[in-house]
Amino acid sequence: MFRGIAVGAACLVQLVAGLDGGFFRTSLTLRDFREQLERRETRESAALSTRDTDLQDLYPPHTLQVPVDHFHNDTLYEPHTKETFALRYWFDASYYKKGGPVIVLQSGETDGVGRLPFLQKGIVAQLAQATHGLGVILEHRYYGESIPTPDFSTENLRFLTTDQALADMAYFAQHVVFEGLEHLDLTSPKNPYIAYGGSYAGAFVAFLRKLYPEVYWGAISSSGVPEAIYDYWQYYEAARIYAPQDCVVSTQKLTHVVDNILLGHPDTDYVQRLKSGFGLGNVTRNDDFANTISWGIAGLQGLNWDPALNDTEFGYYCNNVTAATPLYPISDDLEAEARELVEAGGYGDETDTLTTNLLNYMGYVNATAVRNCKKETQDECFTSYNTTFYQQDDKKQDWRLWPYQYCLEWGYLQTGSGVPEDQLPLISRLIDLPFTSVVCREAFNITTPPQVERINKWGGVNISYPRLAFVDGERDPWRHASPHRIGLPERENTVSEPFILIEDGVHHWDENGVFRNETRPGLPPKPVADAQREEVKFVKAWLKEWKKEQCRGSKKRHA
Repeated sequence: MFRGIAVGAACLVQLVAGLDGGFFRTSLTLRDFREQLERRETRESAALSTRDTDLQDLYPPHTLQVPVDHFHNDTLYEPHTKETFALRYWFDASYYKKGGPVIVLQSGETDGVGRLPFLQKGIVAQLAQATHGLGVILEHRYYGESIPTPDFSTENLRFLTTDQALADMAYFAQHVVFEGLEHLDLTSPKNPYIAYGGSYAGAFVAFLRKLYPEVYWGAISSSGVPEAIYDYWQYYEAARIYAPQDCVVSTQKLTHVVDNILLGHPDTDYVQRLKSGFGLGNVTRNDDFANTISWGIAGLQGLNWDPALNDTEFGYYCNNVTAATPLYPISDDLEAEARELVEAGGYGDETDTLTTNLLNYMGYVNATAVRNCKKETQDECFTSYNTTFYQQDDKKQDWRLWPYQYCLEWGYLQTGSGVPEDQLPLISRLIDLPFTSVVCREAFNITTPPQVERINKWGGVNISYPRLAFVDGERDPWRHASPHRIGLPERENTVSEPFILIEDGVHHWDENGVFRNETRPGLPPKPVADAQREEVKFVKAWLKEWKKEQCRGSKKRHA
């Protein structure tokens, strides 16, 4: 399945969290942060895309003043403040009829503009249409334009916690007045509020339902990650289990060759020869080199059933490292060098196959990474160590936001070093906790492990609550942090606590949708369409339950 979805791309698309509605990632490197900053500056100097312009014309932004600090008794937030800030949101009332629900999608660690398609044709639109509801996209504090502080200094990021953002979402439901509907009181608990979130936001709405049950009547956690994990080496387990096995085996062996040289022969000329073969001979640090050549296998998360959202990089990478013949022009000298490196890396009995694989791997890295480093030195392009960069903290440095959250309380540092010793990793063991936490130390002076107990106190992968649904993808790299973790007891799928695993699905595949005139056989895939229909069905059941509760409450008041 993956090979068919992914074939055909010829360029590397790095997935950067918090960028244009991008994909949930941690263990970000300096290269990611610099790309995010550059793209932000490009957006500021250029017009919005036609799609974004059209959607913002269709759904103009609104704001609600909310407290910067909801918790004046918590010393974490000292010095406290009584100030408020403008929390941005968008809504669509075109399907709304009196008595319908308010369906709020938490946009998570990104600019909320990137979530507007879900209001038009994704899960929010589907639920609103089916229930005569009002759909909302709610931006997360500090992201997009919902900024409560004058800069992103570490001191001013103290209000960027999951607790504070959860309180924002509760406050929103209790105080919002929708433009054009001022004559209606659409606040909670007078109206049923249903929360939806994907990935980080999926965990977020699960906690929301448990912490604010009187405010949000129900919640759908899509690919939610309610268990914070410091060393999340399991991120690559989805690729190991579900990716084409020839790609997995080739990647494991090539990574083992690399590690056997970098870790087993660190003081020999093989190290420099290995780097030079990949076109990275001027990268000084071995961990930076190992990280740079690891990007391809990380692309699984970017697969999507919708061609408009699908990132084909994963299949392109796998096709490269498994090809039986050379895909790039090579010299006799380079072929001989690759063969010797394979032997030095401990695979002398597989030189014929692995030499070709290594040559294509080298060609792939040259084509997707090296060729893009033109104006700077290779160290400047590919290092994760740059104290001067990390000290920038003005409001343009929005790359600081999600790393602050994962350094503080979420973790999810994706390592090769954490893989059990009896298992070959898919990325180098040089990619370890000290390397993946450089940003924590350099940008925020956080030198201790993240306080994952702040998150896991709500139940971790065992979290459950009435009218809390979990919808996950079978092949999602984040599945290990979800209630659908392989090895946990299977939960019963009930109307009260729906538990749905999308066959062949990856990361919150139920969130996006297509217009009716865009559908065709297989689009959306049956498992996705079935999951979305089931979501409509159980939300309708939840709303019937809410109406019954309202009737019982009314009878008690008049008794």
